[in-house]
Amino acid sequence: MWTQVIEQALNTTRANIRRFGDHIPHVSNGDGKYGLNPNDDWTDGFWTGILWLGYEYSGDPEFHEAAVKSVASFKSRMDNHIVLDHHDIGFLYSLSSKAQWIVEKDKQARALTIQAADTLMKRWRENIRILQAWGPKDDPQNGGRIIIDCLLNLPLLYWATEQTGNPRYAEVARIHADQSLRFLVRGDGSSYHTFYFDQETGDAIRGGTHQGYRDGSTWTRGQAWGIYGFALAYRYFRDPEYLAAAKRLAEYFIKHLPEDNVAYWDFDVPQNPTSPRDSSASAIAVCGMLEIAEHLDQADPARAKLLEAVQLAMKSLTENYFTAGSETEEGFLRHGSYSVRGGASPDDFVIWGDYYFLEALMRLEKGVPGYWYERT
Repeated sequence: MWTQVIEQALNTTRANIRRFGDHIPHVSNGDGKYGLNPNDDWTDGFWTGILWLGYEYSGDPEFHEAAVKSVASFKSRMDNHIVLDHHDIGFLYSLSSKAQWIVEKDKQARALTIQAADTLMKRWRENIRILQAWGPKDDPQNGGRIIIDCLLNLPLLYWATEQTGNPRYAEVARIHADQSLRFLVRGDGSSYHTFYFDQETGDAIRGGTHQGYRDGSTWTRGQAWGIYGFALAYRYFRDPEYLAAAKRLAEYFIKHLPEDNVAYWDFDVPQNPTSPRDSSASAIAVCGMLEIAEHLDQADPARAKLLEAVQLAMKSLTENYFTAGSETEEGFLRHGSYSVRGGASPDDFVIWGDYYFLEALMRLEKGVPGYWYERT
C-alpha cells in the first residue's frame, strides 16, 4: 500500500545525494530547498538515517555509499569534538554509526557508537539526577534543565549497556526517564517541553517551554517525543509505567488533533487557517504509536484505536503534505515547523520530519523499525 510513497521518497533522496554532496540538510526557509551544514548541527543524524533506510529498502549501492561516507563524517566529528556539548548525541549517532552496526555489524561503527554513549554520559549531573540538555555544567540558565526530546536520546544508552555489559549506561537512562515521567508528564496526559531543577539541591522548580506556545501549553512535537520515548523505554525495561505513560500521551495527542489528523505546532495555540502545522510531530507520533501497538495484546481496544489513528494520520500526511514527486522541493513533508516561537522555519521542510515519515512507512510496509534498538 505504501510502496509508491516510499519509492518516491527514495527518488527524492537520490536526487538529494547528488545535490548535497558532502553536506547535510537541516531545514528549509520557504523556498523548498534545504539549508546545508558540514555536520555540525544536532539534526544531522536524520539524513544519515534516511540513507540507511533507503539502502535497507532498495539495496541500491548509491544509498550505501552515501550512508557509509556520512558515518565517516560522524567519526571525524567525534574525533574533533565538533558541537557535541549537548544531549542530542543519541539523535546523531543512533541514526548514523549505530544504524551501520545494526545493518552491517560493522565493528568500527559499534566502537564509534559506544564512544558516543560515553560522550552523552558526560551530561549526567549526579546531584540533580538528570542528563543536562543544553549548555555547560553549572550554566546559570540551563544547568538544571531537562527537555522531553531527550527521551529519544536515551536509547543510545540502553543499547550501550546491552553491548558492553556495563549497567551504568542504562541506570542513568532509567533515572532520567523516571525524572521525565514524574516532572514532564502532566496528570491529563499532556506534557511540558522542559523542566527546571535547582542545581545544588536537585529540588524541582517549574515546568516551562522553549519551543511551545507558552509555559503551560503542550508543544506537539514534544508530546510526540514523549509518546515514542516512553514506548522505547518500555521496550528496554518492561516497566508498565512507561507503557502506560506512552499510551496516555498518545491518547491526548489523538484527542486533540484537528479534522485532517495532522497536528498544529502546539495543541493550545489558537487554531485558524494561518496557524502553522507541524507535520513532523505527527510523523514522530505515528512511529511512537506503532511502537506502542507492538507491546499490546491483539484484542486490546487501545491497540485498535492507535492503529486507526496511524492510518488516518498517514493517509493525511501522504495526500495533503507529501511532495509526491516535486522536482523543485527537496523534502518529503511540507508544513513542518522548526521553531514557530523563535521564528525559525515555522512552515517548512525539516529533516527529522522526513526521517520519521520514512521510518513510519518502512514500519508499515516492511516491518523495519528504524535504528533505536537491536533487531532480533
